[in-house]
Amino acid sequence: MPIATVNPANGETLKTYEAMGEEEIERRLQLAEATFRTYRTTSFAERARLLDRAAGLLDDITQDIARVMTTEMGKPVKQARAEAAKCAKAMRWYAEHAESLLADEEPAEYDVKDSGASRALVRYRPLGPVLAVMPWNFPLWQVIRFAAPALMAGNVGLLKHASNVPQTALFLEDLFHQAGYPEGCFQTLLVGSGAIDEILRDERVKAATLTGSEPAGRAVASTAGNMVKKTVLELGGSDPYLVMPSADIDRAAEIAVTARVQNNGQSCIAAKRFIVHTDVYDRFAERFVEGMKALKVGDPLEEDTEVGPLSSEQGRADLEELVDDARRSGASVLCGGQRPDGPGWYYPPTVIADVTREMRIHREETFGPVATLYRADGLDEAVLIANDSPFGLSSNVWTRDEAEVERFVRDLEAGGVYVNGMTASHPAFPFGGVKRSGYGRELSGHGIREFCNITTVWHGA
Repeated sequence: MPIATVNPANGETLKTYEAMGEEEIERRLQLAEATFRTYRTTSFAERARLLDRAAGLLDDITQDIARVMTTEMGKPVKQARAEAAKCAKAMRWYAEHAESLLADEEPAEYDVKDSGASRALVRYRPLGPVLAVMPWNFPLWQVIRFAAPALMAGNVGLLKHASNVPQTALFLEDLFHQAGYPEGCFQTLLVGSGAIDEILRDERVKAATLTGSEPAGRAVASTAGNMVKKTVLELGGSDPYLVMPSADIDRAAEIAVTARVQNNGQSCIAAKRFIVHTDVYDRFAERFVEGMKALKVGDPLEEDTEVGPLSSEQGRADLEELVDDARRSGASVLCGGQRPDGPGWYYPPTVIADVTREMRIHREETFGPVATLYRADGLDEAVLIANDSPFGLSSNVWTRDEAEVERFVRDLEAGGVYVNGMTASHPAFPFGGVKRSGYGRELSGHGIREFCNITTVWHGA
């Protein structure tokens, strides 16, 4: 398949690129290995200077890269600008905190003596070139949340980005180059998915991180496991959004709309399954549907657009299949549910109720602005519905009852529990999931240590 920018708002092919051949891939792997030998010895102060410089350059061209993202994958341009600003913030956060996050750790004095040592410590050392296989839905953020900690730890990066965002992928390589990083610190590999296996098998690649679909994660994990290489996987999500009677129902319904349709609904951490206590179900449903109906769907380059097109024609077809299957099986479509006329891969904000376990939409991830509504008789049933999913990325709970909060935190099978708010990633907090949502963590100190050699240093008495 060609590596191309196709505008999802109208289906127009804007740019097409030739995939890199074997010679160019080999040259870049050699460069990554050679660069790592020297870059790994740079000081934290020098790494921070470079990353701060990259953040400043990103600030200067936020509007330009925002338009590129929008024309490549369809997110509203306001959200694209916010994504770029979030990336710059994360870069500065790691530039400031990486040294302390990776500082040598000294065990308790008693344990040192008990081991027969005069001194002992734990040191975090970089691994080497890390392959990042990244998705199109947050084409800047997904990469930066890998690249910023990896580069600050002394690793070098090889990016295999989604094939529908090549301009963003090339922009990222140029950004780090313009910031003054040594050539080979961060390289974009314009290759198709078929090239990933061989690249990952190369001995010069020491680890891999992937954000994307479950099948893609299985493939990378299988190859990496065969080669005994470290991986971090962030895969799909079908996050529950639980609403209890004590919650501020109007506020919960308002935030629910944003939580579902952020990034045109194409987000792993978007709330997708809305599980509402029966005592407040009708009130919540009415306000939620009103909010979904009121959203402006249109040209993502217009400033007041709230929902743009889906990223691809196939993505829209997949979403339609889930909605149609639910409708045929007896679900109620409270709003939306019909493809609009006209160009582009648009799909309306949709709310579906009366969902049963037999429907595909109950088990599969809806990657678009489609929400499912569930009625729960109490907290226990709400938790059962929430956990009845192969995914476990994050969760949202709305309640003013602290005992209920503790139950949700204890019992929800997810990598995050967000109370009276929507899930959002932040560089200070670990991000990742359980079950088929993947393993390992990004962001925070946990994320920067994922691709480090955690080394015990022991001195005899």
